[in-house]
Amino acid sequence: MSHSSLHMEPIRSARGQITLPGSKSISNRVLLLSALASGVTTLHGLLDADDTRVMQSALKALGVDLEPVKNSDETILRVYGCNGKLRNTTADLFMGNAGTAIRPLTAALAILGGDYHLHGVPRMHERPIGDLVDGLIGIGAKIDYLGQEHYPPIQIGTGNLLLDQSVKVRGDVSSQFLTALLMALPLTKHPRDICIEVIGELISKPYIEITLRLMEKFGVRVLNNDWKSFIIPAWDPTQPTIYSSPGEFWVEGDASSASYFLAAGALGGGPLLINGVGRESIQGDVAFANALAMMGANVTQGHNWIEVRGVDEAGLQAIEIDCTPIPDAAMTLAVLGLFAKGTTRLTGIASWRVKETDRIAAMECELKKFGAQVISGDNFIEVSPPVHWTVPVGGVDTYDDHRMAMCFSLAAFGPVGFEINDPQCVSKTFPQYFDELHSVIQNV
Repeated sequence: MSHSSLHMEPIRSARGQITLPGSKSISNRVLLLSALASGVTTLHGLLDADDTRVMQSALKALGVDLEPVKNSDETILRVYGCNGKLRNTTADLFMGNAGTAIRPLTAALAILGGDYHLHGVPRMHERPIGDLVDGLIGIGAKIDYLGQEHYPPIQIGTGNLLLDQSVKVRGDVSSQFLTALLMALPLTKHPRDICIEVIGELISKPYIEITLRLMEKFGVRVLNNDWKSFIIPAWDPTQPTIYSSPGEFWVEGDASSASYFLAAGALGGGPLLINGVGRESIQGDVAFANALAMMGANVTQGHNWIEVRGVDEAGLQAIEIDCTPIPDAAMTLAVLGLFAKGTTRLTGIASWRVKETDRIAAMECELKKFGAQVISGDNFIEVSPPVHWTVPVGGVDTYDDHRMAMCFSLAAFGPVGFEINDPQCVSKTFPQYFDELHSVIQNV
């Protein structure tokens, strides 16, 4: 692990424009769907970061052909689909700390069968996968834990699948478990409809919406019964394919990453134009723009862009908001609590506990370093701004969590300079983040 740090001088203003990298959520889903489909899919705007490289490495190890095609404007990736039959039925797959890679791959490989060892960095082995594995074992998949029960690493074999009853999965830990089952179960070629039953409240519904829309692009339309159950249609044996390539696909910019620049435009006066997402986005985190407007920011949205021009004369105002639909972008709201008048209260954030780090605990610890008053619980955090700003002793720790590094860069709009420890952790989803940030800010 890197022990370097980045010094942040106080920022006076932020203006200009940036183009977002591709969405991680869309990129890893569409990589897997392209690999499982029949035909060749040409992907434009794919995110180039640690998590998508993990997925691409795994697909290559499984025998999927990936062909980068470079032109003057972008890197394009051609994915040669396997039509639901992987070339390599034995593989050792290192998944890093990419939840959007290991969870859907676990389900797909358990359905297809083979001999697969999935493992990752130490933090990955602390992130739960038991609810997904339980659901898969419940229909006859063969999966063994190689360490602590309910956590990676895991060994996947070939089971005896039985789908006469509904497939059950908890919805209140991670929406990625449901996403994984939705994408994998069509591979069973079951002659009758398959029902996935959600146990408990389903969190992060917008991420499931992304999954459903992408599956439809590849030819599988799922019936959503008010988020309580999902029906995958029976396989039509007259159709030679399950998933079919749409030919070409353009990946949206990452809406979670947009939140940092939207916040910068509010704190730094703007105008700051973000290209790559807008009101037509299929990503739930685009709703961060609405939350920012509730706090007093001047926000304008177009089809594929959002612009922020500072805040109203009254300044940034604290809000209370249920962040269940925007769990990643909610971290940016917590840091904005350093600047808002009143107490910012964020609820619906229980999933923070099982992300790249325990984000509730990490956020409370680091906000307090600036002098903020913070109260937290299992599903909420309250942030009141500092009466007197303090310089974080030892710097801001990032916990090998890309979003901790990115959202705390915004604390530099305050009056103190500070260090961000291990800033390279942003390579997980946005390797050029600090370069892009410095291109639009002006220091005191």
